[in-house]
Amino acid sequence: MKILAINPGSTSTKIAVYVNESPVLVHTIRHSVEELTPYARVIDQYDFRKQLVLRELENSNVPFEFDAIIGRGGLVKPIPSGVYEVNDALKHDLVHATRSHASNLGGLIAAELAVMLPGCRAFIADPVVVDELEDIARISGSPLLPRVSIFHALNHKAIARRYAREHGVKYEEQNLIVCHLGGGISVAAHRQGRVVDVNNALDGEGPFSPERAGTLPAGELINLCFTGRFTREELQKQVTGRAGLAAHLGSTDILAIMDRINKGDEHAAQVMDAMIYNVAKAIGSEAVVLQGKVDAIVLTGGIAHSDYVVSKLKAYVSFLGEVKVYPGEDEMGALAMNALGALSGELAVKEYLG
Repeated sequence: MKILAINPGSTSTKIAVYVNESPVLVHTIRHSVEELTPYARVIDQYDFRKQLVLRELENSNVPFEFDAIIGRGGLVKPIPSGVYEVNDALKHDLVHATRSHASNLGGLIAAELAVMLPGCRAFIADPVVVDELEDIARISGSPLLPRVSIFHALNHKAIARRYAREHGVKYEEQNLIVCHLGGGISVAAHRQGRVVDVNNALDGEGPFSPERAGTLPAGELINLCFTGRFTREELQKQVTGRAGLAAHLGSTDILAIMDRINKGDEHAAQVMDAMIYNVAKAIGSEAVVLQGKVDAIVLTGGIAHSDYVVSKLKAYVSFLGEVKVYPGEDEMGALAMNALGALSGELAVKEYLG
């Protein structure tokens, strides 16, 4: 079975080609702030990203012949974990998603490319709206604004299962705090196989990240909305896309920012340390959710490659439990294995009802 996996992220588009369980191509196409700025909405990046995928396959001499194409799931309606075939209802909700994120493009690109190949199927798996929250975790201070589950579900699940497998235990029997450190940052309490609490890592909660504002002072945000300085769309970008490190330092490139810090840029160091500080606070809050019964704290995502970030996080949170680091992410392998399981019949293919 030949499988193409497509994972559009906030600052990159990752693609992988698998033949059964073996990867033959894994590549990350990175996008600078300048490249993405011309697109007023994330959905407007659709053709840009699709053409980049096709160009990368051509440049890598990979024939355009696949049994399945699987995309990262987007911000559709909350659904159970699993593999879903891309149907009209799913495509509609990806195009008209209530929240803007690059992951909305994955299923759409997969569906269009699959149509070009006889017998090829298009899937998504474990989208960012996988919802396993306990009811108490949904209640905020206002009934108008309930908490919602939006996080890096695919990588959280894949890395948590990898940790369990490597330690000879069952994921469903572990209490883990998983922290995905990427363009967005999500910190979740995994209690015996379920993500019972997690920050809305897209547009409104938790630590700030390379491009997201995270939790903001509510009163000041309300005041800003009525100053007339920004349109609704512009203000949204001040929260998601042009916030966090991008707003403070003009860059989301951790290596470039670390170079500035190493050259004595005190402002860059202070902002980076503030992001780490906020991540550590989020990890501590999830330890409370688990009532202190923490089997491990798992750090993953691209920023987990940074010794600077990891060492400072460990200094804050090691007293809570063992800290395991899995730099990068296992999303591409997870996508491919979900598609392979769907094709082989080992995994049930679910229908998205909208």
